[in-house]
Amino acid sequence: MAAVKPTSSDRQAAGMVGFVSPHTGAPLWQEGDALVSDAGERVPLVRGIPRFVASHNYADAFGLQWNLHSRTQLDSDTGAHLSEERLVRCARMPLAEFAGLRVLEAGCGAGRFTELLVGAGALVHSIDLSVAVDANRRNIGERANYAVAQADIRALPFPAGAFDLVLGLGVLQHTPSPEESIAALWRMVAPGGRLVVDHYTWTLSRLTKLTPFYRMILKRLPPALARRITDALVSVFFPLHWAVRHARPLQTLLSRVSPCLAYCHIYAELTRAQHQDWCRLDTYDELTDRFKRMRTAGQIRRALAALGATQIHAARREHVVEAMCRKPSW
Repeated sequence: MAAVKPTSSDRQAAGMVGFVSPHTGAPLWQEGDALVSDAGERVPLVRGIPRFVASHNYADAFGLQWNLHSRTQLDSDTGAHLSEERLVRCARMPLAEFAGLRVLEAGCGAGRFTELLVGAGALVHSIDLSVAVDANRRNIGERANYAVAQADIRALPFPAGAFDLVLGLGVLQHTPSPEESIAALWRMVAPGGRLVVDHYTWTLSRLTKLTPFYRMILKRLPPALARRITDALVSVFFPLHWAVRHARPLQTLLSRVSPCLAYCHIYAELTRAQHQDWCRLDTYDELTDRFKRMRTAGQIRRALAALGATQIHAARREHVVEAMCRKPSW
């Protein structure tokens, strides 16, 4: 028997949060190939996904990368649990406890965390600024506890305070203002709910590598051309990374001149082919993003405290700061 496609009423019955205009806050409902409001607003549906932003924007490179690497980081494909381990660690709660929670996932990409959240029984509302939402939908399919939209993190199409958990992993550093993005996500957190984010931070290796010089050129090129160049770079450098994966001093030395991000010496559970695929993905990601902000754990902690957050946990882990906090229930 063919699967039955969930309808808007199915999602409402499941407890999903309805879309609203990010400009007026007016409720939106579907009419034909668009979402509309009483105020005359119209949000087009393209391939069944609401598009609250223009097709092309500063995140175009991400749209290309996630459609090309739509399954590279999915635990269901790698057979590892790298995405699950990161999600559980950052949220400071086991996967089973996501069941029934209203979750907003900002910067969803192709769905490495989306599939885990949906599978755990959370009520998942995923957004991304880029056309990565198409890859996300292909990976997740039609589910009553899942909705995806192309939208700006700074103009979210949901009512304020609607979510038990707001998740922003791998996204804040790529936005024009991380502090504005954090504040926008905070507005979505329900009283008593939690906000979970991470952010790039400064490391000594970032200051001693040649990577920024490659990025100065590649981020200005059309995404497709930049992709061909990064693929060529990976073809040259990845075999070297793989060859010295067990010699940490050589790996460190190579990383100073290689533009590639390779983790052959870290994730032993991945095969050579999987490592090379991740290398193509992460190298393109590293060298083509429009914005690459850096924040310390202290800066993230202060930004959250200024919003009124409590139970703030912000700590550095390798090249990122991982943070979790709660919104007071009063």
